Amino acid sequence: MNELAERWRLEGPSNSRFVPWFDPDGAGTKAQVLLLMEAPGPRTVAAGDLGFSSLDNDDPTTRQVHRALTSSNLDQARCPRWNVVPWALTGPEGRLRAPRVDDLEDARPALSALLAELVDLRVVVTFGGAALEGWMRYLTLAEHPVVVPTLAVPHPSPANGHRRQEALQRTTAALERAADLCGRTAHS
Repeated sequence: MNELAERWRLEGPSNSRFVPWFDPDGAGTKAQVLLLMEAPGPRTVAAGDLGFSSLDNDDPTTRQVHRALTSSNLDQARCPRWNVVPWALTGPEGRLRAPRVDDLEDARPALSALLAELVDLRVVVTFGGAALEGWMRYLTLAEHPVVVPTLAVPHPSPANGHRRQEALQRTTAALERAADLCGRTAHS
């Protein structure tokens, strides 16, 4: 799957778009549950060529996802963490920004390519509005989409702290439902 990441890096402007690597300890092409975030976060981008999209990343967003995953019965080994826009998005001032509709459309072929590799995919869990919008655009605009149950939860960013406990509860419940759809297994 890292061949996809390398390809997406080279397809960017000036052949130098930042795309993190897939987690080498992740589910790979045998993934059953895709945890779909928005775009690479600041710590992943700051890691540069050593950056991974991983459930083991040490950042507040991933910690919140990991907390919900630990509370659920979903085996982490089934779940790659990835982004609906796999490359970093920066504004004119060089700061990271949220995906826009044009970004989601530009990234739709990358999402299609990823889904073609995930031969055992059974569930998609989207985190945040942009991830859900990107997933829905894929489902409704792709000629032959991979249609699987979808569970949408709030983005786990600390910036969404006003309803943080509810977001954790919803995320845990979504991951429990994903585990049910895959058939329960013990934590890895």
